[in-house]
Order: sequence, then C-alpha cells, then structure tokens
Amino acid sequence: MADSGVSGVSRLAGLRKAAGYTQVTFAAAFAREAARLGIDASVSVRQLRRWEGESPPPLPHPGQQAVLEAMFGLPLAEMGFDVPPHRRSTIERIGDDGEVKRRAFVTGSGVIAAATVLPEQHGPRVGASEVAALRTRLVDLYAVDHRSGGIPAKARAQQLEQEITQVLSRSVYTSRVGRDLQAMLSELHSNQAWYGYDSGPLGQARTAAVEALTAAQLIDDGLLQLSALETLVLIDIKADRLWEAASAVEHAYGVAGRNGAGPTVHLVIALREANVATYAGDTTAACRALSRALSYQGRADTDVDVPDWARFAGPIEIDYATADMYVRAGEPRRAVPFLRAAVDGLAGGYARNTAWYRSKLACTLLDAGEVEEACAEMGGVLDAYGEIKSDRLTHRVDAFRETVTAIDTAVTRDMSVRIREATQGGCS
Repeated sequence: MADSGVSGVSRLAGLRKAAGYTQVTFAAAFAREAARLGIDASVSVRQLRRWEGESPPPLPHPGQQAVLEAMFGLPLAEMGFDVPPHRRSTIERIGDDGEVKRRAFVTGSGVIAAATVLPEQHGPRVGASEVAALRTRLVDLYAVDHRSGGIPAKARAQQLEQEITQVLSRSVYTSRVGRDLQAMLSELHSNQAWYGYDSGPLGQARTAAVEALTAAQLIDDGLLQLSALETLVLIDIKADRLWEAASAVEHAYGVAGRNGAGPTVHLVIALREANVATYAGDTTAACRALSRALSYQGRADTDVDVPDWARFAGPIEIDYATADMYVRAGEPRRAVPFLRAAVDGLAGGYARNTAWYRSKLACTLLDAGEVEEACAEMGGVLDAYGEIKSDRLTHRVDAFRETVTAIDTAVTRDMSVRIREATQGGCS
C-alpha cells in the first residue's frame, strides 16, 4: 500500500522516509526503541499504514506516543496527529540558530539521548533536518552512478563520507539521529564498494563492503546488511573467491528471512545466486536461481517499500543474468535475444547500464560470428562513451578491439580506429 498524500497524514510518512526507514524496518526499530525506553509498546506494519494512510489517523496510545516522540525528536502533534491538550508534551526550545535548523527536542518522554551515546560530547546539535539533507545527497549518488558511472560518483561519495563521519564525531544528537547517521554511512560504504567494483581498485571495494556490513550489523539493520552482502558477492566473484561469494548468498537469504524482506530484495539475492553459479560453471544451479528470480519478480508489485539500493532489480537484470549464463556456457547465440531485451528495456537516466549492456551484446554478437552487427552495437556504445567514466566499460571496449583487430575487414578496421580514438586519454 502506498503512503497517502493527504495533508497531515503524510507528515509521519515523510518523517519515516527521511529517516531512511521502510514500513517494515520502522516497525522493528520502534520495538527496539521501546525496549531501550522500558516502555511496553509496539506497532505493526498494518497499524503504521493506518497512521500514514487515514485522515484523521488513529491516535497512538500514550506508550506509542512516547516512543514516537523519542524516535523523531518531535511532539506527536507535529507528526500529523490530532492530539488532545492533556496528551501534548512539554517542549524545550534548544537551537533555532540557523546553523542547526532545529526547532525543538521533546523532553520527558521524548528523551534527549545524546549524552547516553557520546558522554561529554560538545558541538553543534544535529537533528532530523540535517539527516534529511545528507540523505538527499546520498540518494543523488545513485543518479550520478546510473548517468555517468562509478568514477564521478566515487569522488562525491568520499566527500559525503567525510562529512557524515565529522558529524558523528563532533556533533550532539539524539540516539535516534545517531543511528540514522550510522545507517547512512553503511549505505554509503556499500555504494563505495560498488564504485570500486566498477572502477577499482578491487581491494578498496572489498574493504568498503566489509565496512558497510560491519556498520549495518552494529545497528542491527538487516536490509543494510543485505546491501553490503549483494555487492560483496560481485566483488568476490571478480576476485575469484567463489567460495566466499556462495557463503555470502546463503547468509543473505537467512538475513532476508529474519528481517521480513520483500520480493524485490529476494530478487536481488537470487540474481547474485545466479551470478555465483554461472561463474562456477554450474548451469543447472544457475537456471534454478533464475527461476527463483522470476518467481520473486512476479510478486514484486506487492512490495510496500523497496530500498534505494534494490530498485535496480527487475526483468532487465533477469534477462542480463540469463544471457550471461549462456555466454559462460559457450552458447552466445542463445544469449543474444536476452541481451537485446535487456538493452531495449532500459529507461532513460541509465546511460552507464545502457552502455554496459550494449557492449556485452556487441561482444556476444562477435562471439556468435555476427561481426558487422557487433560493430554496429559497439558504435552505439562509443556514441555515449565520452559521458561515462567506468573502468569496467573501458576494459570491455578494449577487449572488443583486440578481437576485431584480428578480423581484417573494412568494418573492423574502422571500428578499431574508432575505439582507439575514443579511449585515448580515458580511464585506464
């Protein structure tokens, strides 16, 4: 069920999303916060949907109110609820100074908890608005990567990592805000692992994936653990550590089950399972994993909230993984229709993936003996090549050139020259 757009009701949904929660993970975080506060209160996903989707929303009972106010650092009335006077919290104004941009923290049941996280900590107060601004920049990294590749995204990620780390080290914040900042750092490390996988060095990519996994485990965030694990699988495959990649897949299935992950997240894991089986040369296991992926894809429309890192998964990635299986099995002609479907299915804004998938199609056509058609596809890749900075793409284009150079025709000679001109001065 989608979050309601009704004024007032959507305020709670906005706060939840700004804090980086899905409805499922919010319910789990609510239970943890209640336990920390010693309050007998819980909320189900169904009840959360009612709070976010009904107008007026049902009023939380006092225990739930105390937990909500502690989590967001705001009085219940500012979350979109119609609160009777006797249920309103006492507010202490503490930081309307322009830099911090925070109006108030809840006292009493709201609990200013920075002191319990960082004793004797002094510095600027950081609240939900600062967290939201940092999260916006984190989300923007996905667009940069899709549009231009891992190299430009990596530079922005490094700057954002420094800022989040500085905030965690030098600022005052509630325990809820601190956890949100650590969650963002885990997600950012997963992104950096992907950039390293895309453009190297691979050792840094692996380090980033392990840091992401560690951070997610420390805050007990199962979905972020899965984000780190799915990228670690790709890195392990590239590093020829298939045994570890297989273990990561099995662990990911367990984490997903324990955390109530939806079909799209399970689809990502199934794709990684297929990747491992494909590179292990086990076509039977790869087919079984792809069948699982298709099953999860068929249920993806029931997902309430899909994490940003999993939004890429869908039919296109299943087609690409199927093609990869056939290529690795030495059957390039069977791979071509799946690669064409993957290329045709990509929407605008995915320039990096479009170039990557098209280059795979070009190489596969070349393996299938369709030289002129392969060169035509690679020509399309080169048309966009200057806007994309990805070492993986450069290596694939160079490999294509090495192959066509040995085929002495006018078309292949022209393509070899085009590739050499396009890659001169590019990433190495």
